[in-house]
Amino acid sequence: MAKRRVAVVMGGYSSEFEISLQSGSVVCDSLDADKYDIFPVHILKNGWFHLAPDGTKNPINKSDFSFSSGEEIIIPDVVFNIIHGTPGEDGYLQAYLSLIGIPQTSTGFYQAALSFNKRDCLTVLKGFGVKCANSYYVNKGYSYQIEEIVRSVGLPCFVKPNRGGSSFGITKAYTIEEIEPAIKKAFQEDSEIIIETALQGIEVSVGVYRNNNEIVVLPVTEIVSENDYFDYEAKYLGQSEEITPARISKDDTERVQAEAKKIYQILNMSGVTRTDFIIEDGEPYVIETNTNPGLSVESIVPKQVRATGMTLGDFFDILIENALERDIN
Repeated sequence: MAKRRVAVVMGGYSSEFEISLQSGSVVCDSLDADKYDIFPVHILKNGWFHLAPDGTKNPINKSDFSFSSGEEIIIPDVVFNIIHGTPGEDGYLQAYLSLIGIPQTSTGFYQAALSFNKRDCLTVLKGFGVKCANSYYVNKGYSYQIEEIVRSVGLPCFVKPNRGGSSFGITKAYTIEEIEPAIKKAFQEDSEIIIETALQGIEVSVGVYRNNNEIVVLPVTEIVSENDYFDYEAKYLGQSEEITPARISKDDTERVQAEAKKIYQILNMSGVTRTDFIIEDGEPYVIETNTNPGLSVESIVPKQVRATGMTLGDFFDILIENALERDIN
């Protein structure tokens, strides 16, 4: 049987592009070269191109996502989408690939757009009884009152971009004087901001994916940051301890896994997601859901996958086969 042509799409236009390149490299290295023809594709602000083994950058024809391999013109059978941030995690790439008929491993374009907008996603989840922190919204160009923010969410609070990831632009504000600088910092990443009560409890993260028609929940990871919270340095520079399985009770484990599965079902997700929670007084409060979670060496989902006894190659096979199956159906 002919090998499947897999374009591993990485990069993106946001501050997370370097993290995405790391994730994409792990995917390329983990896929079975006897089963797939693997083509790393970079989507960056300065262009879309296939990166050949000799370093040649072959431009992508955006009319059909074709490119030269150096020997022939390739149209991928499937795209392994590992872009963090725009345009691969917010629905744009998913919609484009859907229009030209190429399946991709992430969730659908609507689900991606909804979950990428933290404010909209939390509003939907609250309507289904999912517990979330108190929040306050600020848009660039609109007036706001610092005192009103504090009355609404209290102190300390998190000030963060509404549409972003990897903790870029986030501040934990302890005093009223720290909120204004935090808002300015968040506006450097996004024109919309969400300000939330800083919950006190155990931070955990749960991966969820589909395997055929079954929704599978991965082991829970406990996050213990050396810093004040799980910031960029904690996530990617080793300044945290990520313990899988989490050191929580069986009841808490089952409760947070059930909540992660419920959120996956409510939002009608596909592909793999990673949902972050704070467990406060035995209740899991959702922080956010990521539809293109990191797959780099330091990332949480790969650790959870390995904890189940699967290899990353096995796991990526499942994501690819399910993307192809969704396309058939």
